[in-house]
This record gives sequence, structure tokens and C-alpha cells, in this order.
Amino acid sequence: MPASLVVWILTALILVGVLTQKWWEPRLEARGVPVRRWPWRWWLAGYPATALRIVTTWRRLAYLNGLSVSMSPDRRVIGRDLVVQGQALKPKPPRLTWPMPTATGLTLRVLLHPGQTPAPFYAAARAMEHTWRVHSVRVTSPHRGQVVIEVTARDPLTEDAPSVRLPAPGLLAADVGVFEDGGPWLIDLRRTPHWLVTGATQSGKSSLLAALVLALAPQRVALVGIDCKGGMELGLFGGRLSALAVDRPQALGVLAGLVDEIQARTRWCRSWDKRSVWELPEEQQPVPLVVIVDELAELYLTDGSRESRDQAEQCGTLLLRIAQLGAALGVHLVIAGQRVGSDLGPRVTALRAQLGGRVAHRAHDAASAEMTLGDINPDAVITAQNITEDEQGVAVVAMGGRWMRARSRLVTTAAAVDIGRSDPPEDPFLTQPDPVTFQKGGIAA
Repeated sequence: MPASLVVWILTALILVGVLTQKWWEPRLEARGVPVRRWPWRWWLAGYPATALRIVTTWRRLAYLNGLSVSMSPDRRVIGRDLVVQGQALKPKPPRLTWPMPTATGLTLRVLLHPGQTPAPFYAAARAMEHTWRVHSVRVTSPHRGQVVIEVTARDPLTEDAPSVRLPAPGLLAADVGVFEDGGPWLIDLRRTPHWLVTGATQSGKSSLLAALVLALAPQRVALVGIDCKGGMELGLFGGRLSALAVDRPQALGVLAGLVDEIQARTRWCRSWDKRSVWELPEEQQPVPLVVIVDELAELYLTDGSRESRDQAEQCGTLLLRIAQLGAALGVHLVIAGQRVGSDLGPRVTALRAQLGGRVAHRAHDAASAEMTLGDINPDAVITAQNITEDEQGVAVVAMGGRWMRARSRLVTTAAAVDIGRSDPPEDPFLTQPDPVTFQKGGIAA
């Protein structure tokens, strides 16, 4: 079939589709096909141009950034005992597969030559961004001998995350926003039990915590809040919380009660000869507990008095015990703060090591991003430092050894108040805690 005929057929199909859009679009939407959320403009215009630019510039890009390999040796023997060494001519770039489109960009694979490693491709990511005129390039190597290049054509986080939430895929899974590749940002506490959220004031920490509570509220999950700023943030959800501490003495009572609960769940699992609550029969599993701590530093700050120092040390010890023992027993930590460094206390570093999920919003200094993401990936630290004040809610999320930019969903005050009117699960504790300490939506003793 002649190429010109193929072009005419495709053009005719596109023209018919545009002219009949008002007829077929509502019918597909009624059948559950999200046509309006499909990136038509990118697929029809942006993707072909970007893919063509990648294919036509790949050879020169590979040559200038040291990605090409010569098949000829770089040494030649001249005469009987003279060897001349130099740069081999006509280097050959590694083979590139055709770029496949995604919702926000495209993905392509590079087949490495024998002897090549992915390191030069990691270093050439910024050069790819400028050459291909795209927002970002992520280079990974999931298989030996291959490099996967994920291209994001435009930044999907420039707009607020959509207000529509997907149904929870399972217990303790929360849809809190959107990733930079357009996919939903899911915080799955079953897979990553404990989380650390950092960022400067007005960077989006409270919005993320609110989105988390909003997603967990319909589930059979008990929420425990510790907000030592007088309950200004978590107090809006008071009715849905099984307990709320608004100062450090109250937080001590709540944390001590949680440690007692962990010990009770340990005995319960041992009586069933199980190693975790998830191995128990479903009707015997206790209600999962999610402990949300807003502004961790308030638990560690002291005024110099002995009583204040003792309280701070006790809080650090109890939090560390919950982080070490709680995952298998259905007790999960989500800790937020501007800084989570050793300057807060001797046990903060040990606590941070137990928090596998990391979220870094905009920070005032490089050290804050380093504390959150430095042990995950150096590139993630640099990306977090580049978040501007205009990108409220944008953060770098690291979990399972990978990291990605994301934006949390905005939760209005009215929506937070509606959550506060809902009821928590009944009898979420195996123990019989102080009824004043754990009362529905109440203030801890």
C-alpha cells in the first residue's frame, strides 16, 4: 500500500472522529470509558513530533555524550615493535527501540553493546532533556544489557491534582494525589508500613495528611492523631479520630497506650501461633491503627527543665518502639515535620531509619532534603531542592528503592469538617485503655 494512501486514510479517520465527537464521546463516558481524560492532544500532535526528534538526534546525542562504541580496536601495531593508540573512528551508537507513548510522555529501550554499562546514560539524562525539549528524562536499567528511558514531555504537576479519587484497592491503601507520570499516588501501608513527611511551612505537608485521612476515613481503620500545636491541623478530623493528643503530656499517654496495645496484639498472635495479625483469620484480626504525628519537633523540644527533658526522651523511646514493633501488628506511623535530624534528639536518627516511605516537600535548606532522601538516592535530593514556592503540594516520593515527583490532592476545610462528623470503628483496641485517653474524637488525657 503506498505511503500516501496510508496518510490519506489516517487523516480521513481523524477528521471523521473530530466531526462526530459530540455523538460518540458521551456514549463512551456512559459506559465508563474516561475519554475526556485521555491525552488526545499529546497523542495526535506532541508524541509524533517528540518521537521523530528522538530518532533523528539519537546518533549525534550518543556520540557527543560518550554513549557510542567503536567496533574497531583503538590500538594498531606499526612495524615490528611500535604500537599507536588513539580514538577509534566511526563509533556506533547502541540500538534504540521505537518510542512508545504514555499518558504524559513516552518510553523507549536502549540495547547496550557488549562491555557497556548504564552509568554514562544516567549522566546523559540532562543532555537528553535539552536535546529532545522535554520536561524530564528518567533512566533506569531493570534488566541486564538494557536501559529504559522514561520521558515526561510536560510537567503534569503544574495543575492541582484531580479531586476524583479512585476506589481503594485494598485495606490501608490511600489515593492521595497524582504522580508525575499521570498515575495515582497510592500510599499502601501494607507494603510500606511507616512514612516520613518533611517540608517547610506552607509546602503541603498538612494537605498530604488531610488527603491521607480523607482516603482512610471510609475504611475500617482506627486513626490516632498527635498534634502538639494545639490540634490546629488534626483537630478538624476529631470525630473520626479514635484519639487526639494536643500537647506533649497527652501524647505521652497516647503513645504509652499504643505500646500496651502492641504488646496485647503480640500475645494475641502468639496464642494463635501466628507471626503477624495478617496471618490471623479475618474475623480475628484487630482493627489496624494509623498513628499520625504532625510536627515531630514539638515532641522533642525542651525548655531545659528536667521534667521537659524526661518527657522528650520518653516520647522518643515510645515512638521508636512503635516503629520497630508495629508493622506486623497492624500499627503504622505517619510522621511529619520540617526537620527530622539528630539535632532534635538522640533517637531521631534511629526512628528515621525505621520509616521506609519518604516524602520530601520544598525545604529551606539542602540539609533537610538530605535528611529525608539522602540515604535513598542523591538525584532525589537534588530534585527536592528544585521545588519552588509556587509548587505547593509537590514533593519527591521515595519508596521501595524508587523515587518520583508527585502532588497531593487539595482537601478543603469543608471536606475536613465532613470527615470529622464520621464515626471511627468500634472497639479498635484489644486492650482496655483509659476511656479518657482514648475517647471518640476526644482529647487524650
